[in-house]
Amino acid sequence: MQVILPTLSIFGQNMSILHQVPEGHVGVYWRGGALLNVNTDPGFHLKLPLITYFEPIQVTLQTDLVRNIPCGTKGGVMINFAKIEVVNRLHKDYVYDTLRDYGVKYDDTWIYDKIHHEINQFCSAHSLQQVYIDMFDQIDEKMKDALQADCTRYAPGIEIISVRVTKPSIPESVRRNFEQMEEERTKVLIAEEKQRVSEKEAETKKKIAISEAEKNAYVSKIQMEQKLTEKDSLRKEAEISNTMYLAREKSLADADYYRTMKEAEANKLKLTPQYLELRFIEAIANKSKIYFGNKIPNMVLDQRLLGNFLQDVVVKENLEA
Repeated sequence: MQVILPTLSIFGQNMSILHQVPEGHVGVYWRGGALLNVNTDPGFHLKLPLITYFEPIQVTLQTDLVRNIPCGTKGGVMINFAKIEVVNRLHKDYVYDTLRDYGVKYDDTWIYDKIHHEINQFCSAHSLQQVYIDMFDQIDEKMKDALQADCTRYAPGIEIISVRVTKPSIPESVRRNFEQMEEERTKVLIAEEKQRVSEKEAETKKKIAISEAEKNAYVSKIQMEQKLTEKDSLRKEAEISNTMYLAREKSLADADYYRTMKEAEANKLKLTPQYLELRFIEAIANKSKIYFGNKIPNMVLDQRLLGNFLQDVVVKENLEA
């Protein structure tokens, strides 16, 4: 049985008829110690003095601050969490059920006491290295999930928004060891990072060199193909020129041969005794010299004899042909 000792403020509230519900709260009422299934919104309301007891319950976001939570790690080292903040909210529709089951101080059960239990459970299952360094960034989410799981099961009106856990305090000697370890780890990380940067730079230079070589090879290939194309064009041009020259020379040779053959045929047709005699007479007539004596008739006679000889030769050739 719970005995409530009235204070002056509670006594004043019980004596008053008019009361005020602040913004972000709902009014909850007890009559004769029994919780009424009635909630009032923010504003002024009336109640029966001495018979009805009134309490404003916050239904907006609120932060519960839990301080000084000691716990022992898996290895037996005692550490202390100086401050843990739990942001939560009680849904308006679940105010009656939550207060009926857990009272006005429902957050003592599901936040203050529960966070102590979950922190100790977490510490006892992990080493100092894990709690202080390796898994510290996961504690917030783990605490939030653990609180919300139990609230959803037993007090569904309570919503855990977030949990913020501060770095725990550890013994001074252990802290110095951890600081030295962190310093050495930082040095190792810096060295590894420098090595990665150097490897990246070397890889980048290698890629640049390969790219430059490929570009130069590609340019050389294009230039070589261009030169080969130019030489091939010159070769084809020379072949065309030679072909044209040979054709032209052949045409000229054929024309010259044809002309010579025609001239030979024409000359052959001219080699008649009458024509030769005519040409001889014309030649004698064109001479400016005058001959006297008996040689002139002999010359003419010899010419006639020559003409007769040539005529016999022509006739003989015609017969043989």
